[in-house]
Amino acid sequence: MNNNQNTIWKIEKSAITLTPGGKWQDHFAMSGRKVDLILEWRVDESLNFHANRRIRFPMLRTIPDNTHASLSIDASDTDLPSVSVNGQPVPEGKVAKITLKECLYITQRHGDLLISETAVFPTVSNQAVIDLITITNISGGNLKVNIPQFSRQTETAPGVSGKYLFEEAIIGAGDYLITPGETLCYGILRSARILEESPYYAEPWAELAARREFYNAIKSELVLDTPDPELNLMFDFCKFHTTESIFSTRGGLMHGPGGYSKYLAAIWANDQAEYANPFFPFLGNAIGNEAAMNSFRLFARYMNDDFKPIPSSIISEGRGFWNGAGDRGDMAMIAHGASRFVLASGNRSWAEELLPLIEWSLEYCRRQKTPDGVIRSDKDELEGRFPAGDANLCTATLYYDALIRTSELLDSLGIKPDQAEKYRKEAEEMHTAIIRHFSAEVEGFQTFRYYAGNTVLRSWICMPLVFGIKENAEGTIAAMFSDKLWLGDGLLSASSNRDTYWDRSTLYAFRGIFFCGFADQALPKLLSYTDSRLLGMHVPYPVEAYPEFNQSHLAAESALYCRIFTEGLFGIEPAGLNSFHITVNLPSDWDYANLRRIHAFGRVFDLEVTRSGKDRLKMILRAPDGKIFYSAEIIPGQKHTVNNITEM
Repeated sequence: MNNNQNTIWKIEKSAITLTPGGKWQDHFAMSGRKVDLILEWRVDESLNFHANRRIRFPMLRTIPDNTHASLSIDASDTDLPSVSVNGQPVPEGKVAKITLKECLYITQRHGDLLISETAVFPTVSNQAVIDLITITNISGGNLKVNIPQFSRQTETAPGVSGKYLFEEAIIGAGDYLITPGETLCYGILRSARILEESPYYAEPWAELAARREFYNAIKSELVLDTPDPELNLMFDFCKFHTTESIFSTRGGLMHGPGGYSKYLAAIWANDQAEYANPFFPFLGNAIGNEAAMNSFRLFARYMNDDFKPIPSSIISEGRGFWNGAGDRGDMAMIAHGASRFVLASGNRSWAEELLPLIEWSLEYCRRQKTPDGVIRSDKDELEGRFPAGDANLCTATLYYDALIRTSELLDSLGIKPDQAEKYRKEAEEMHTAIIRHFSAEVEGFQTFRYYAGNTVLRSWICMPLVFGIKENAEGTIAAMFSDKLWLGDGLLSASSNRDTYWDRSTLYAFRGIFFCGFADQALPKLLSYTDSRLLGMHVPYPVEAYPEFNQSHLAAESALYCRIFTEGLFGIEPAGLNSFHITVNLPSDWDYANLRRIHAFGRVFDLEVTRSGKDRLKMILRAPDGKIFYSAEIIPGQKHTVNNITEM
C-alpha cells in the first residue's frame, strides 16, 4: 500500500474527496452519448465555489466542419436568479467538501440555514448538462424556500444542420416549506438542439440515477483487485472514462478522445485503433466493442489498390478525414490494434470482417520497408512536435507485434497457413532489424535511439519492452528512470526539453517494464504517477500533454492506464480467438493480484494469481458461478499459454 504524504485528495470508499482550506482550481472531463463537458471549477480564498461548464455538442456541427467543429458553449452561474429563503437571498455557500466519482459533487454550507450538495454531470443519452442541487434545512426551524422561474434561449450562427438553440432552465421552480432536517431538490438544465427540433424536458434526479447506474455497471466488470487501493480505484476511474467518451454520431458509435481541442465525433489511428480498441473486449462493454468495430470499418473504406495511406483521422461523424501529418505509422497502428481487438473479442465473424483491413495494412507497411529492414513513415503520432526521422521505433515495434498477432489470427481461423508462416518469419526478421537499427548508446545508456541520428533520450524507447523485446531492457529502464527523463510522476518526452511530457509514453513504459519482468522497479514509479494523477493537483485521470492542451483528460489515455495491468502486470496477449498467453510479474511484496470478470477470448472469467512458494505462482481461472475451470503453477516472468478456454 502506498502512503505518500504529498497527496491532496483522499480516498473515501470508491470516491475521492477534497476539503479545501483555501484557493483551489482544476478541470475535469465528463461525457455522455450526445454531449461532452469540461468542468472548470475553482474555490476562492473565501471558500466560495465557481464553475465554468465548457459544454460541447459533437453532433451539432459548426462551419467549417473540421476536426474541432463541435458546437461549444461556456456556461457559468453568475447570471442565474438566486434562490431565496424566508424572502431573502440564500447566504453564499462556503465549500465544505468536493467529491469526485461518476460526477463532481460540491457540498456547501449556507450560514446556519442550509447545507447544499450540487452534482454536475452530462446526461447519459441526451444533449444536456445538469446541475442537480439538494438543499437540507439545518436551521432548527421551518424555512420558506423560493426556487425562481427561469428559462433562456440563445440562437447560434448557422451550422451544418442549420441554426442551433442553446437553452438554460431551472427545473423544479416554486415556493416550498421545508421543515428541520428536510431536503428539497431542483435542477439547472443546459441543453442544445437543432432549432426546429422539439425541446428536451429533463428529470434531473432520473438523469443522475442513470449516470450512476452507468458508472456502477462499468465498475462491476473487469475488476482489478490488488493490495494497493489507489491502483484499484484509478483503474475503476479510467475504465469508466474510456467508456463514457463514446458518441452516437450519424456515422455510428465513435469513441472520441475529447480534450480542449474538441477531438469529438471523430477517430484516430492512434487514440482509437491503437490505444482504446484493444482494451474494450476485456471490459465486455457492448457499446465499446461496437465503437471499435465502427472505427475499423471507417478506416477500411480508405483501402485502395495503389496502397496510398489510410488517413490518420476520420472526422465529422465519418463524413471527412484529416491527414495533415501524412503517414505517422498509422497502418502499423491499425494492423496492431485491429488484430489484438478481434483476437481478444473471440468473435469469428468480426475477425473475418477485419482481416482484409489488417492484411492490407501489413502489406502497406511491408512496402515501406527500408534497406535496413525497418518501416518508413513521414512522422510519428506527435506529428512533428519532436523529430522522428524517416523510420521510427514506434512504427517498427507496432508492425512487429501486428505480424505476430495476425499469424495467430490466421491460425485461429484455420486459413492461409503459408501466409501465417510468412508473417512469423517476417516478425523474426523485424525483431532482428529493430535490434540492429535502433540499438545504441544514448547519453551514456545502452538503450535504443528513436530514429537514425537521434542523440538524446526519448520516452518512446519503452516500445520494444511493451512487445517483449528484452534486449537493452536494463539500460532502457535505467534511462527512463534517470533524472534525464523521469519527472517524479512521469516521463519527459525528450531529455533535451525539460518542459514537455505526454502521458501516453509513460503509460506504455509502465506496461512494458512490468511485462518484461521488472515489476519491483515499475511499482514505486507507478504509485508515484498514480498518486499524482488520482490524488494530486489535477485529477482523476491520465492527461494528454503539458504544456500543450492544458493537460486535457483525453479518454484513450485512460485505456492505456488500464492496459498497464491487463497486458503488463498480468501479461495477457492474444494467442487465438479462444486462447491467450499470460506472463505474470508480481511485485515481490505482493502475495496476490486478481482480475475479475474479464470478457475476452469468448468467455467471461476471473483470473486469480497467488504466490505459491518462492519461485512459483498459482494461477486460477474461475467461471462466473465460482467454478474453477483451469489452474496451473506458473513461473513468474515465464510465458504460459491457455488454449481453447471456451471448451473448458
